[in-house]
Amino acid sequence: MPENAVDRQHRATLRRIAHRIMLEKGLVPDFPAQAIAELDRINGPATQSTDSTRDLRGLTWCSIDNDDSRDLDQLTVAQALPGGIVRILVAIADVDAIVKRFSDIDEHAQQNTTSVYTVAETFPMLPEKLSTDLTSLNFESDRLAIVVEMAFDADGRLKESDVYRAVVHNRAKLAYNSVAAWLEGQGPIPAGISAVAGLEQNLRLQDEVAQKLKAIRHAYGALELETIQTRPVFVGDVLKDLETDRRNCAKDIIADFMIAANGVVARFLASRKFPSIRRVVRTPKRWDRIVELATEWGSRLPKDPSSTALEEFLVEAQNRDPIRFPDLSLSVIKLLGPGEYVAQLVGERVSGHFGLAVGDYAHSTAPNRRYPDVITQRLVKAALDKSTSPYDDEGLESLAAHCTEAEDAAKKVERQLRKSAAALLLESRIGDVFDAIVTGAATKGTWVRILHPPIEGRLVMGHEGADVGQRMRVVLIHTDVEHGFIDFKRHR
Repeated sequence: MPENAVDRQHRATLRRIAHRIMLEKGLVPDFPAQAIAELDRINGPATQSTDSTRDLRGLTWCSIDNDDSRDLDQLTVAQALPGGIVRILVAIADVDAIVKRFSDIDEHAQQNTTSVYTVAETFPMLPEKLSTDLTSLNFESDRLAIVVEMAFDADGRLKESDVYRAVVHNRAKLAYNSVAAWLEGQGPIPAGISAVAGLEQNLRLQDEVAQKLKAIRHAYGALELETIQTRPVFVGDVLKDLETDRRNCAKDIIADFMIAANGVVARFLASRKFPSIRRVVRTPKRWDRIVELATEWGSRLPKDPSSTALEEFLVEAQNRDPIRFPDLSLSVIKLLGPGEYVAQLVGERVSGHFGLAVGDYAHSTAPNRRYPDVITQRLVKAALDKSTSPYDDEGLESLAAHCTEAEDAAKKVERQLRKSAAALLLESRIGDVFDAIVTGAATKGTWVRILHPPIEGRLVMGHEGADVGQRMRVVLIHTDVEHGFIDFKRHR
């Protein structure tokens, strides 16, 4: 078969692998016929409102998301008040206004519990007719929303908050990278900002508040972790590269506001004596190994777990060795253990989020993409209506456990496809020599990451004496696209 014909199969090959892995992990890649039939009967966005629904369409709302995102879950806006107070409003798409509990679309969403983002194809939790249109907070569209309102003082401390229904209007659809380049003085002002009167000043105010929120969280021990994330670069259907997807200040604005909003929602439900599903990262059981890691880096950590001490070590390590820091971050993340969903019942108390250094945290800001957020939204709306919880305790506990399991499965699918894409990108380069750094050295194997493209593989020959952080040159000797295997040997 001609090489260009093989190249044209890149996306198709990865899609086929993605469908196979989805099924292997117990997820459903396609919407069932009943859900499609139900979708055909939905002809427009939700418009029904209550007497308490506020009209906030006149505010300077905007969305900031990935360049290619079409499922817009939240909008933000800032308002400067006397005395240095700044009010931040986060509007969250009212998905429940269309996706009703026990509907066929809801049943499918509950089964997968999350959108699965693979390098070749996205498997949306909700049909795209909804998630990218009728339940998305789209540009120049009126949409129903749940609004989380937060007032912060001049130091960035939360003074008061509220949660309510509203109708909103997105005035600018913005992208992380271009907004960050502008805010950091590295690029021009995006056209979407300059086209809206007052939006430039509003975003600069949002950036100022977000930086204060981040500083406060880190003072309390929120962890500054950095792992290498890549995005595929396709030219048509041909995979050409994997480029590093870096953090920036625009991403931080959204992340910090969503963390704050999720805390407000969790406390709102508790104040109304409602149960909730919390997102928790427990105090790490393998703290002793984290202490050993710090010692290997020439630092000391206390015997008992301390997120504040760990954050101080991470900041120091990043400043000292930024090249190795992503690998240290990945090790710490693995040792912290995975996040999980836990039902917090009325009168009970569950763990907080160790990595974010917050005690109250409920996922609520991405209902087009995550099912726990839909559950939270239904609980919030019931609390606002002063009705009873739509979920009993046993049902909520069962849903929390299922959401954790399905999310873990989705992450495995995404991780497998990243490995398969990396193997596909390298399969024509057998015999090439790369500069690399050792990322793992243990009895079960030695791993290296080549510097460009940033791809990790197993060092199967010449691993004797190799240690984490060591630089070496390696030769690519084998790839397996179906399983995502990449093997190197040391170059002598």
